[in-house]
Amino acid sequence: MASHFQEDLVADKGHDIGPLSTVEHTTHVQPKGAALGTHSGSGNGLDADGYVGSREGVNPNSVLESEAETKGQWFAYLKTKQFWVAMLLGQILAICITSTNTLSQLLSFEGTSIPAFQTFFNYVLLNLVYTSWTLYKYGFKKWGRLVLKDGWRFFILAFFDVEGNYFFVLAYRYTTILSAQLINFWAIVIVVLLSFLFLRVRYHWTQILGIMLCIGGMGVLFGSDKLTGYNAFPASDQVKGDLFALLGATFYGLSNCFEEFLVSERPLYEVVGQLAFWGMLINGTQAGIFDRASFRSAVWNSKVGGYLTGYTFILSLFYSLAPVLFRLTSAAFFNISLLTGNFWGVAIGIEVFHLRIHWMYPIAFVLILVGQCIYFLRMGRLAEQRKPWLGEAQERGHAGIGTAKRRVERPGVVV
Repeated sequence: MASHFQEDLVADKGHDIGPLSTVEHTTHVQPKGAALGTHSGSGNGLDADGYVGSREGVNPNSVLESEAETKGQWFAYLKTKQFWVAMLLGQILAICITSTNTLSQLLSFEGTSIPAFQTFFNYVLLNLVYTSWTLYKYGFKKWGRLVLKDGWRFFILAFFDVEGNYFFVLAYRYTTILSAQLINFWAIVIVVLLSFLFLRVRYHWTQILGIMLCIGGMGVLFGSDKLTGYNAFPASDQVKGDLFALLGATFYGLSNCFEEFLVSERPLYEVVGQLAFWGMLINGTQAGIFDRASFRSAVWNSKVGGYLTGYTFILSLFYSLAPVLFRLTSAAFFNISLLTGNFWGVAIGIEVFHLRIHWMYPIAFVLILVGQCIYFLRMGRLAEQRKPWLGEAQERGHAGIGTAKRRVERPGVVV
């Protein structure tokens, strides 16, 4: 998984944590052997107005200048390479999450429902990759200082994430895959509210229209199933399962918003590594308490082993790519990207569950994609890469893959 993030892994050691003034009351640990240096202005050669070098030369940064010129223009962001990268990445993540949902239901069909234990291996694998790399970059002493000083932030993130996974996997014991995926839209509501209230994000009417059109596309999917009776799955207790899915979506919304904030300021490997470290501890404890009976009664065979292996690797890929989309766009766009998972879920289900795809499904899929385009209709060339909580020149951010600060410092890069 680490190969997706070559820039983060080979970045100059002086930039591994980002500026020392990123967050008040937060200790930023520099990697071993790195000099602190002297920071002035933005810390990346930019002054407060986004100029490179001294005022005497007046050399405006081309990326910030282009953003200022195109801000509020129609179709400006849709003409960039970054837009297409974001759209493609969103669909890859939608397929990943739909695949894990499918595997969860296959495990349930086999008689194996272990909601907490099922995701434990994902955190173990992520921990082996990202925490190991963080230890290499920082050294054990500085990594330990990071855990002691900033661990509470990552603990909260991990708690939200673990509970989101737990309740969504638990939902598949009682409800259907289509019903559970439909409830995903609630995470969008949570993310939009939190971003508006706490991250100072202000939404243009075109963004709201785009979100509503995406949800409308979901409504077409749901309506076609109800009207035709297609893809009807037996549910042991649909109300109970849907409530678990709603609770899971709430935790996912909280987790997504908080992760977008953290990954914009800190290296990707640090955030994912800490998420995995605390997630492994929380998830392991929860599995030991709540899954003991389910573990003893679960069916164990080669199919179950294969499903768990596939679930773990696909979910780890999802966790590795999601932070890049958070940097490129936002938690809100991340969630509307996942709405196409219903279409991909049925596409996979044609082969796996012998579902039938109704003629309205492709229409709904197109509606969701059009909604995603409308979401970016009146944004500048940086769009949501430029985070309002990081400063005008993104001076409080981390110059990692997918960030606006990386593009400010290296105007030629795509992500």
